[in-house]
Amino acid sequence: MVSSRHRLSACAAALVALVAAADAGERYGIGRPATQAEIAAWDIDIDRDGRKLPPGRGSVAHGREVFDTQCASCHGERGEGGIGDRLVGGQGSLASGKPVKTVGSFWPYAPTLFDYIRRAMPLNAPQSLSDDDVYAVSAYILKLNGLVPDDAVLDPASLARIRMPNRDGFVPDPRPDVHRSNASK
Repeated sequence: MVSSRHRLSACAAALVALVAAADAGERYGIGRPATQAEIAAWDIDIDRDGRKLPPGRGSVAHGREVFDTQCASCHGERGEGGIGDRLVGGQGSLASGKPVKTVGSFWPYAPTLFDYIRRAMPLNAPQSLSDDDVYAVSAYILKLNGLVPDDAVLDPASLARIRMPNRDGFVPDPRPDVHRSNASK
């Protein structure tokens, strides 16, 4: 009868051998390399400075229409929250005993709002909004927070220029910026 200790040792040894073989470049006939199209479909991150924002544009007015149909059921009619997070208000509350963390009070960079909406919203159908719709919803949420005027139309350049109230409220990342260092090569 093999003890559980011996079985565990045998499994550990097999795992070590498998990892060593994989490190040596051996293939096991499973999987395949991702295609460039598959990689591109997942490579949609937008950084804080707005690099890689896609072409497009969206107005506050169109953003309200999209928000009403796609967002309000979770985030409230005016971003006040519901079953989803509150998106509006909270300015000046972060240093208080009851901070209200919203897009307008907590988020340090406007392009990350676009990135989050594009990747994760609406909750029941993430990545289903067009880039124009995402620019528009971003414009509407920023307008509700008093950060853009009623007639604002956002595109990659204008979204990247928005200075969020909490821009300086985060500790900078001390790691080298890979995107910038690669771009200069």
